[in-house]
Amino acid sequence: MAETGASPLPAIPPPAADRARDSRSPLARAERFVWLTARVLEQRLFAYHFRGGNPDPVEAALEAYRNEDGGYGHALDPDLRGPVSQPLHTACALRVLDAVGRCGGQRAERVCRYLTSVSTPDGALPVTRASRDGYPAAPFVPVDADPPGALLVTGPVVGLLHRNEVWHAWLFRATDFCWQAAESLVSPHPYEIEAAVAFLDGAPDRTRARAAADRLGRLVHERRLAVLDPAGLGTYPVPPDHAPGEYHFPHDYARDPRSLARAWFTDEEMTRSLDFLAAEQEDDGGWPVRRRRWAPVPALEVRARVTLDALRTLRAYGRPLA
Repeated sequence: MAETGASPLPAIPPPAADRARDSRSPLARAERFVWLTARVLEQRLFAYHFRGGNPDPVEAALEAYRNEDGGYGHALDPDLRGPVSQPLHTACALRVLDAVGRCGGQRAERVCRYLTSVSTPDGALPVTRASRDGYPAAPFVPVDADPPGALLVTGPVVGLLHRNEVWHAWLFRATDFCWQAAESLVSPHPYEIEAAVAFLDGAPDRTRARAAADRLGRLVHERRLAVLDPAGLGTYPVPPDHAPGEYHFPHDYARDPRSLARAWFTDEEMTRSLDFLAAEQEDDGGWPVRRRRWAPVPALEVRARVTLDALRTLRAYGRPLA
């Protein structure tokens, strides 16, 4: 006879102090920050990535952000508030599903139907769709009446879907858009470069992707879009429309050593970049947000995501965390 009263839910991991000898390790400090400040979604992601957690609770937490139209809203991206489905939120949802190995099947089909419904005439995704409801948004998030397609959102989504071997009719025109955008960047914004890399890292045509990435790497160096020596931070220009101190580093472009952008930087440059990233961890255990702060709660919610990204990047390069 089955034992009565047994819980079907996954066991809650014990406190970090019970698992780690060094409670001041980068991982233990970050875990305390996450449990003090993060949303349930980021808490579940931390448990999945660093404490052997199950992907089911991550997906359950993400489900709270999904709307009936198949898109995601409810400030999944903290800089865009309100319940309305937006491409930016849906791109965030796909990154979560990809992170836990759930980006495929009916989930991907459902999301692709939503992406089809919000695409611009050229087959791309806008950053946002105009909403008349007046929900708050960060001043740097564009909310236009007739928004254009943007590599900023389309590139990471298309690259991620290709990497997961998702095939959907929406991808054909969206992929063409990304190739054209990535190969024609002349005066790129650093975040556009990051979006292009996210596309190229997943694009099926690897020869073409490497050629496009090589050209972008030359642009990054020519225009000094990456801080190669953090000791001389003040000598690097802050890109237009950035907040003071909103620099970009080699690890921002190559978050994983398998990225095409890794070839842009020498071993010494990448080592300095990762040293700087590790040293950025603050006294409370979290990592700082370089973007402009516009409201207290979004800033705190973004910080948890930035902290998870920093930990995953350091681990990807073999840096000790525990």
